[in-house]
Amino acid sequence: MATNSLQTQSDLELYRMLGQGAAARKDAFCELYDRHAPRVYQYCAQILGNRELAQDYVQEAFLRLLQSADGERRMTNVPAFVLRIARNLCLNAKKALRWQHDELVEEHLPPVEQTVEARELEGLVQMALDLLSEDYREALILQTYGGLSYKEIAELMEIPLHTVRNRVVRAKQKLRSILLPYFADKLE
Repeated sequence: MATNSLQTQSDLELYRMLGQGAAARKDAFCELYDRHAPRVYQYCAQILGNRELAQDYVQEAFLRLLQSADGERRMTNVPAFVLRIARNLCLNAKKALRWQHDELVEEHLPPVEQTVEARELEGLVQMALDLLSEDYREALILQTYGGLSYKEIAELMEIPLHTVRNRVVRAKQKLRSILLPYFADKLE
């Protein structure tokens, strides 16, 4: 199957192809990875605060996606499934590595063309996110960086839809209150 035709296939069709022969399996996996790895990476990087570790967990999440394609599994939402795998991996890693928190601090290596103000703003936003409770931070990251709907977040986190809405709204309010003094100083 040509690569161009894979781009028109749905995620569910590609997932079914993962259970087929080696060539179809490889092509389908590459297409799914290209489609969803950037979003999964953003989520992992935000949750873990470490880009290299995030990349490792993205790889592990997609490996587990590939291993799950046994023909028996009924798949309904591939992006949510791989994000759930990544979420579980990241949360388990945070638990296991909590005592090593200082070693997991994000190394901010912005692109050369990024301005000092942009780097400062990125650092402020990351600091503000770190000040949120874990529940609020995760819901906001899933919505903002993961691009998930409230319903998808509710399914992923296994909590009611109204709880997700409350967490996202409150997280945004807290971010505003944390960042407002910085922007007030800049506007004066």
